[in-house]
Parts: sequence; C-alpha cells; structure tokens
Amino acid sequence: MAIDLRVRAAAGLGVRPDDVTSVAIARRSLDARRGRPLGLRLALEVGLGLPIPVRPRSRPAVGAGRGQRVVIAGSGPAGTFAALWLAEAGAEVTVAELGKPVQARRKDLAALARGDALDPASNYCFGEGGAGTYSDGKLYTRVKDRDAVADVLEILVEHGADPGIRVEHRPHIGSNRLPEVLTGLRERLESLGVTYRFSDPLVDFVVDGGRVRGARLASGAELACDRLIIAVGHSARATYELCEARGVALVARPFAIGARVEHPQPLVDRLQYGAAWQHPRLPAAFYHVAETVPGGGRERGVYSFCMCPGGWIVDSSTEPARLATNGMSLKRRDSPYANAALVAQVDEADFAAYARVPGDPLAGMALQRAIEERAFTLGGGGFVAPAQRVEDFLARRGSSTVLASSYRPGVVAADLAEALPPAIVEAIRAALVRVERRMHGFAGSEAQLVGVETRTSAPVRIVRDSETLESPTHAGLYPCGEGAGYAGGIVSAAIDGLRVARRILAA
Repeated sequence: MAIDLRVRAAAGLGVRPDDVTSVAIARRSLDARRGRPLGLRLALEVGLGLPIPVRPRSRPAVGAGRGQRVVIAGSGPAGTFAALWLAEAGAEVTVAELGKPVQARRKDLAALARGDALDPASNYCFGEGGAGTYSDGKLYTRVKDRDAVADVLEILVEHGADPGIRVEHRPHIGSNRLPEVLTGLRERLESLGVTYRFSDPLVDFVVDGGRVRGARLASGAELACDRLIIAVGHSARATYELCEARGVALVARPFAIGARVEHPQPLVDRLQYGAAWQHPRLPAAFYHVAETVPGGGRERGVYSFCMCPGGWIVDSSTEPARLATNGMSLKRRDSPYANAALVAQVDEADFAAYARVPGDPLAGMALQRAIEERAFTLGGGGFVAPAQRVEDFLARRGSSTVLASSYRPGVVAADLAEALPPAIVEAIRAALVRVERRMHGFAGSEAQLVGVETRTSAPVRIVRDSETLESPTHAGLYPCGEGAGYAGGIVSAAIDGLRVARRILAA
C-alpha cells in the first residue's frame, strides 16, 4: 500500500492534510537495527502554504578566474571538481592524467582479471575518475558540511547520476554507471575549454623564485601555469617520490592495513535482517564493524571499510610483483558475495623499521610495498591472491583449501600471517572474536580472508597551509584530495577539490 506522505506529514505536525501544500523526501534510510521494527525511515520537507524552496547548487562568479592558468595533476574527484569550478569561473585549465579515459580503462581491467599483465598506468587505481570509478561509486561521507555535500551530489545528478542519490542515506552510483557520469562531466569540462592530457602525467615542475611556474609532463611538454594542483590518488607513489626529491614538505600519515573479508551475501542478509532476510524488497545487506583491541603491545582500532554488498573483490595492484586488493559492486549489487576490508590502524611506530632516516615521510609507503610483495609471493604470481578461511586464521594455521571467491584471477590457500605484520594479525584476530559474539557466523565456516588490503588511505600527507591551502615550501602548489591526505572517498575528495578551487580564485 502506498504511503500518503501528506497525511503522515500533517499528523506529525499536528495540522490538517489540506494545510500541507507540498512535501518532499529529504532523507531516506533503511533501519535494520536490532530491537527496532525493520523498515524505511523518511525525513520530510513540508510546505505549509508555500512551496518548498529549491536550493540551487553553488557556482563561481562568472569571469572570476579569467587570466588564471591552472594545471591539475589527476582526474579523480578532487581534480575533476576543481577543474569544473575553475573552468566555470573562466580559468584556463589543463588536466594531466597518468591513465586512460574511463571507457578505455575497461579493457585493461578485464585483462587484469584474466591474469594478464598489469598496466601500471591503467588499472583500478589509475585513470579517469581515479580509484573510486570501479570501486562501487560509494557516495556516503562523514563530512558535516551538508551544503557542500549537496553541491557534489547535484553536480553528479546534472551529469547523469540517479537523482535518488540526493536523499539516500548510503548513496552509491555503481561501477557500471559511474563511467557514464564521468564521461558527461568530461564533455561538460571540454565545452568550457578544459584540455585533457591522458597518459601524460606530471613528472616534474618548474620552480622560479620559490614559486611553481610550470608543469613538466611525461611527453616532454612543459606547461606554463600560475597554479599547480596535485590531486593524485592515494596510490600515486611516483608523485610522492617526486615531491620528496623536489623538497616539497611531506609528513608520514597513519593509515590501516589488513585483508578483504568475504561472505556469501545471504549470510550477511540473515545476520542483518533476521527473519525477514528473504523479503523481495530488501536490498543486499550492509554492515559496519569497529573494535578497539590489543595489537602489538597497545590498543588499536580494527574496522570494516569499503563494504561492498553484492560485490566482488578486485585486484587493485599498481606495481609489478606487488599485490593489493579492493572491493567493488554494480548498481544492482546482485553478486552472491559480500566483501569488506577488515583493517587495523598503523602509525609511525609500525613503519619506523622501514624509514631510511628518522621521520622518513615515505616509510609508510615502504611498509605497504613490503606487504604487497609478500602477498604476491604467497599467491604464487600472476596476481592470484592468497586466501585463508577465517576459522583457520583464528586457529593460527594456514588453510589447506579455500572457499569459492569472487576474486579474479583466483585465490590460493595460504597463511596471511606470512604477509601481514604480527601486530596487525593479532589485532584482527581479536576483533573477529568480538564481532562473532554479536554476529554469529561472521567468523564462521563460510567466511574467508583474501589479501591483502593496503590502500585504505594515503600513507603520506603533502603539507599545505590551513588558510591558503598552498604548500609552505612551494608557492603556487596546491595539494588536494585523498592522495594529498585531505579526504577519504569520492564526496570528500570532490569537496576538497571545490575548496581548493575557491581558494585559488580568492587569492
């Protein structure tokens, strides 16, 4: 039976239904919390006598960027949204991208799934749209600035995203839909005069008098610019090495490492929905777990990250002979599997052994590489992933057989303790024991770990001034987005791109 929102709104406000002239859904969420009736929760905007005002998205002042020459390294959400704001203001913008356009990336991802050679410049991390493009297109965020979030969602809707993302509590576009949205955004940017240089990344920059004056690209091109935005993703290791070599201020940054935990989706549905789990209108169930547990002689956080209901585990490697995994799902979320990163926090104490000198800003990156090399070896090569049944992981024994998995090019039985640091293994084991007490079966016979997950966030922060957003060592250089250490996900990275663009126009 359809719900009459006017009647519900009137009852909630204590007025007559005839007094309600308009009603709209402001937020929609599925409440599956234990002890509460299972169902949708709606937040409504109600007009009494007047229509509900429509908030237009923010736009820059026309001509505010005229005369500005900006080069943006990276075409992920931070770089793309910065480019949009600057181009709408009339700035001359060039986007330099290591990888290929979004549609061309598909062939390289298909080859990687078959176990063919990795293209270090075109994979799940690199290429138009960045790492989030083929990683579900998740749009939920912890950013508290609702107007900024609304602007990002509205821009995505303008370019082809489902309008429902405006109101969903956990909106996502889907890895099959996001490429179309990105293509629409690129076409819009090109109509505004933005130049794209795919497969032609930033390899150096020109500095004169302490200020960045130009960008050097892999092709040999040198682009004069007034501002250079570094909006690379969290796996752009060559850019981190470039910045260190050029004396750009960097600091090591805490992040998290672990593995993907995979279950049959029906198991997760039963855990989350109880007796109603087979109801045809219920979507593939989502979960989030978080624990604070002992690990390596101290307390550390262990949590699920990038949960993909009805999804697949994918190969997010970017370097030969180094294996990393991630998760993705399509709009329908109809895979028979659910997966999430299950990761433990690491900080400078954990990667101090990998530092070349005290305070080495790239020590965390070195730890990532070491873990990925061990995982590649455990998998036997060809980007086959090591996998371990959770029951074996908890029993401190390597697996002799593996469960079916969504990961391609396949999994092989292993002991993930041979790839992950002992403190991380200890912490994840302790967390799994606690989660199992609340969610019986989460750590049971149908659960498997597939490893490793090392790219949860940037291991480096490219330092910037809190007011000007410029590098303190290089005027005209603007670190931006997730790869610079200032965001975590599509929406927050896009917001940071808009923020940097606004600051450039205000300078």
